[in-house]
Amino acid sequence: MGARGIYVATTIRATLDQVWTATQDPSQHVRWDVRFSRITPTTSDADGAARFVYERRTPVRTVRGDGISIGESSRPDGSRTSALRFTTADRLSPLRDGRGYWRYEPVDDGIRFSTGYDYAAGWGPLDVIVRPLVGWATAWSFDRLRLWLETGVEPERWSLVHAVAFWRRDRPRASRCERIPPHRRRALDDAPATLAALPTPGGQR
Repeated sequence: MGARGIYVATTIRATLDQVWTATQDPSQHVRWDVRFSRITPTTSDADGAARFVYERRTPVRTVRGDGISIGESSRPDGSRTSALRFTTADRLSPLRDGRGYWRYEPVDDGIRFSTGYDYAAGWGPLDVIVRPLVGWATAWSFDRLRLWLETGVEPERWSLVHAVAFWRRDRPRASRCERIPPHRRRALDDAPATLAALPTPGGQR
């Protein structure tokens, strides 16, 4: 995996429940996150971990994979977390096995929503091109989510084509997000303990 992983954070002027619902409901998640085209829940484990299958459609190929996630909706400090592991058997996927988390922290002006994740590169040396693009797509999606919850403008209004519409100051922009972890740590250094307990998707505990 990468030396430092991928980290993105933004502050959203919304309630904790609003951000949680928009990110934890699979049908809402795919509306703003360009990394996914479809997320279909399958089964749940006894401890509450949820399994799912995901798709990312492109004009030339649809990549499919399996994932498992578990959320903490009530933490002593008032924050919430969600941990995730994913994998795909598609040999042409640029992302193979991966793991990461979402963190939801109430702050004075809303909710600080952050992610840290990493993955095994599927395209070998070409990951030096893929990884910055994946990081950019994550940040662009986070700003798309922020605009949706703050202004009510539905995320479908902003397609990836708008990323180059420089005359639209109201468009989503990756540059509005933080991309460096606090204290320049690695992206997964602040992962919740629930991440370490998650099995590989499709595996057994």
